[in-house]
Amino acid sequence: MSAAAKRVLLAKPRGYCAGVDRAVETVEKALELYGPPVYVRKQIVHNKHVVATLEEAGAIFVEENDEVPPGSIVVFSAHGVAPEVHEQAKQRDLKAIDATCPLVTKVHSEARRFAAQDYDILLIGHDGHEEVIGTTGEAPENITLVDGPEDVKNVKVRDENKVVWLSQTTLSVDETMDTVDGLRQRFPLLQSPPSDDICYATQNRQQVVKEIADDCDVMLVVGSTNSSNSVRLVEVALQAGSRAGYLVDYAHEIQESWLEGATTVGVTSGASVPDDLVTGVLEFLAERGFTDVAEVESVKEKLTFSLPRELVRDMKAKEAAQASA
Repeated sequence: MSAAAKRVLLAKPRGYCAGVDRAVETVEKALELYGPPVYVRKQIVHNKHVVATLEEAGAIFVEENDEVPPGSIVVFSAHGVAPEVHEQAKQRDLKAIDATCPLVTKVHSEARRFAAQDYDILLIGHDGHEEVIGTTGEAPENITLVDGPEDVKNVKVRDENKVVWLSQTTLSVDETMDTVDGLRQRFPLLQSPPSDDICYATQNRQQVVKEIADDCDVMLVVGSTNSSNSVRLVEVALQAGSRAGYLVDYAHEIQESWLEGATTVGVTSGASVPDDLVTGVLEFLAERGFTDVAEVESVKEKLTFSLPRELVRDMKAKEAAQASA
């Protein structure tokens, strides 16, 4: 096989979504404004490289608020937190900056609203995921977790006339709808959220993978194993026809055996992955003859989110003080 016969189909959109971009920039700006250390509760986003880079800049990652010295700065991750976490921060006199993705905040608002109307809320998501824990904390008495289609049979509700489903934002679109279909068979009056809960970026990244997967011998997804949306991309690729699919954090994790006999390799990345990691994968592939790279774009993404208001307020105050000095 000649080197010219080898090609890469590079998915676009890929990598950072607006919520991740905002969260990472929040930590960077906080370090710049307040100086290190800035504490971050949980991983700001689910990516090893991003976390390591921010640690080098002076961020300290902790699991819970009680690990943060009283009076310190703490940033809450993009995945969202339960109300009790905000309360704990107040009790420890922490200056909290909430970097929760606005799309996750929307799900929290829906949970509070339906709970106020005393609905049973069926939250489709993965048990133990930070986003699920945060959303459940908004209305624990009303929310029941449904962890995939196989969990539908276990669901119990108080009143079949007052049931609504919500979802974790980073799920597989197809699997979520399979779960919803199963729930609707059991509860015909099941209501849907006012707008789709699965994040636009998750859907877009899955859609372009579906478009190229059938042409790929191998799909390489750059992302961390604790990144739900990255793991889903591998699953979507295999379901859509890719002969093999693998998740890697870095190019050096790619095994030579994966590429044996392959002529077309698909490359994409999860929503919390900086594009320089994808560049590393493309360079790795080019060294092995995959020099023909074709970018396949399914949709243009233009959405951006403003930084957390508490951070913006302090940034403006500092600018005003400097201007008057």
